[in-house]
Amino acid sequence: MFTEEMAVEMLRKKFDELERLPKKEDFEGADVARIKSRLGPWNRALEAAGLKEKKPRQGKKRNIKEKKL
Repeated sequence: MFTEEMAVEMLRKKFDELERLPKKEDFEGADVARIKSRLGPWNRALEAAGLKEKKPRQGKKRNIKEKKL
């Protein structure tokens, strides 16, 4: 069974190997799918592995049209 810990370890190992943030292209397609299935989208996976700092979330921008009176 593939766990979150295994996904984190794969990312950290690749980081140490490459000495930079790993990209999806640095892994086999099946490994990318397994990592994302446990940790979410790629940027969140890097954050979960402690390789990338979390950015503060901003609220969604709304396009509010003014009502004509």
